[in-house]
Amino acid sequence: MLYSELAETLDRLEATSKRLEMTTILADLFRTADPDELKDIVYLSQGKVHPDFFPQKIGMADKLILDAIGKSDEEVRKAEELWVKIGDIGVVAERIKTRPVQGTLFQFGSEKPEMGTVTVKEVMSALYKIEETAGKGSASKKNEPLKMLLKRMTPLEARFLCRMVNGKMRVGAGDMTILDALAEAFATKEDRPAIERAFNVTCDLGFVAETIAKGGMDAIDDVKVSVGNPVKVMLAERLPSVEEIVERMGGECAIEYKYDGIRVQAHIGKDTVKLYSRRLEDLTSNFPDIAEALRSRCRFGEAIIEGECVAVDPDTGYMLPFQNVTHRRKKHGIDDAVRDIPVRMFMFDILYKDGEDLTLRPYLDRRRALENGFEMGDSIQMTTMRIVRSEEEGREFFDNAVAARCEGVMAKSIADNSVYRAGNRGFLWIKYKKDYQESLTDSFDLAVVGAFYGMGKRAGKYGALLMASYDQENGRFATVCKLGTGFDDAFLDGMPDLLNGTLTKERPQIVDAEMVPDVWFEPHVVLEVVAAEITLSPIHTAAKGVYREDSGLGIRFPRFTGRVRDDKEAEQCTTVSEISEMYEMQTHDSDGLSE
Repeated sequence: MLYSELAETLDRLEATSKRLEMTTILADLFRTADPDELKDIVYLSQGKVHPDFFPQKIGMADKLILDAIGKSDEEVRKAEELWVKIGDIGVVAERIKTRPVQGTLFQFGSEKPEMGTVTVKEVMSALYKIEETAGKGSASKKNEPLKMLLKRMTPLEARFLCRMVNGKMRVGAGDMTILDALAEAFATKEDRPAIERAFNVTCDLGFVAETIAKGGMDAIDDVKVSVGNPVKVMLAERLPSVEEIVERMGGECAIEYKYDGIRVQAHIGKDTVKLYSRRLEDLTSNFPDIAEALRSRCRFGEAIIEGECVAVDPDTGYMLPFQNVTHRRKKHGIDDAVRDIPVRMFMFDILYKDGEDLTLRPYLDRRRALENGFEMGDSIQMTTMRIVRSEEEGREFFDNAVAARCEGVMAKSIADNSVYRAGNRGFLWIKYKKDYQESLTDSFDLAVVGAFYGMGKRAGKYGALLMASYDQENGRFATVCKLGTGFDDAFLDGMPDLLNGTLTKERPQIVDAEMVPDVWFEPHVVLEVVAAEITLSPIHTAAKGVYREDSGLGIRFPRFTGRVRDDKEAEQCTTVSEISEMYEMQTHDSDGLSE
C-alpha cells in the first residue's frame, strides 16, 4: 500500500469527531489492505511502530524534525518560527512542502523526486532505522531516513509522517475505534467482544488485526495469553459499605488486603523475567531484586502473575506509603535504591503457567495455583486473604487491613464464574478503601486537558488545571472539574516540565469541553484527585444530558493528593461511567449545580 492512501484516510479521520464515521473510514481502509501489511497500517494509524509494551521508541526531538523539514539554516529558522506560531509540527511540514520556494529541502535541482510513491513498508523501514540509531552522532543519523522520505512525499503525507515521529497524531484513532473497525471490516457486531478480548490478552492491536484478516474469527477465538505479551489488568467496581459488598457477592467472598504500592504484572520465562506496569511500561530495571526473586522462587517453567510492589522500612519492616516505592522508578542509582528502599511483592493472581491459560479458571483455583507455584520468602509473599461470610467478618478484616497500613480491601467473588476478565471492570472484584469513610467514595484519577494561568503568588505559572475523565463509550475525554488546590510550590514550579510535552494550540479532537482554558494539553498526564461530592454541572461534559438535559457531572471542591499517576495511561483514568456510578451511590440527593 502507498503511504499516500493511509495519509488520505488519516486526513478524513481528522476531519470528523463522529466515532461511527471514523469506524467506517477505518474499516474501508482495512478491507482494501494486504493482510501482510495490516499490522503496520494499524500501528501507523495510531502513530506507533510497535505495540505499547515494546521498549523501543522513535525518540526524535522536535528540533531534529524541524532540521529535516528545512534544507538551509534559513529554512530551519522559518520552520521553527512557524512551529512556535501554530504548534503542529505536521502542519509546519505540510506548509513548507506546499510553498513553491527555491532552495527548500523539497526541490533538488533538475532531479525532482517523484512524489507520492512512498510505500507503507518503506515508511516502517525508515522508522525502524530512526529508533535503532543511538550513541554519539546519532542526531544527524536519525535525521537522514526522515529527510529521504520527505523528499518523495506530498504535503499531506509529510503532515502525518512528521506528526508520527513527533508522537502527536491528532486523529483520534483510539483502541476502541480500531476494534470497532476490525469488527465491521472482517466480522460482525456480535463478534466485537471476542475481538476485544483478543486485544486485552495480547495488548497488540496490530497482531489482532493481522490475525482476523488472515484467519477470521476462528483465529481470534484461538488467541491465548502468552509470556511476553502483557495482559490488560482486571479492574474492580466500588460499593459504599462492607455490608453491601458481602450481600452483592451472595453472602460470601474472598477479601484481600489492598496494598499501597505499584501494581506489577510479571512475565516469567525460562531465562528471563519482565515486569510491566498497568500502562505497559517495562519496570524490570526498577525492580531487579523482585525479578530475580520471582525467577528463583518460581516452580513453573513459565508463568504470568500479578502482584503489588510495596516499599518497606528497612529498619522496622513496616509497609511505607506509595510515594516511597515511586523512587524505585528512577533509572539512576538503582543499586542504592535497592539497598535503601527494600520492596516486597505481594502476589494476588496468576494468569498463565506452562502453556495453560488460567484466566478462565475460577478465582480460588487460580489462588491455589499461585500459592503452590512459588516458594515464599521475605521479598515474595501472597496477599493476606480470608473468606468472609458476614458483614462483621468483613468489617473486622477491613479494620485489620487499615491497621496494617493498607489502603483498604479488595473483595473477590469465589463463585464458579469468577474468571479473570482482562481489561474489564465488574462486580467480580469490588474495592473498599478507608477513603470511603472519610470523604466522597474514592479518589479520582483524572487526565489533564488544559491549564489556566495563575494570579497573585501564582503569576507566571499555571495556577489551575482542567481535568477530564475518560468516556469508554465514545473514546473521548469529558471534563469534570477545574483543579486549583493541593499544589505545593515544588509541584507548581515543575508543572511546565510535566505538561508542556503535551501542549497543543487547539482543543484536542478527543476532548469534549465547554470550559475554555488558557492552554490545551493532549490527554496524557494523570493526577489523583479527591473531592467533597459529585453534582450536576452546567459547564462540565461528563455524562452530559444523562441526568439533566443541560448538565453534566462535576466534582465539587477537588484537591490534588500530590500523586501523579505515571503508572496509568490517560485511557486508564477514572471513567465517566464510574463517576456516574459514584454519583448514584451518594447517600444524599445531589441536585445542586456546581461551578
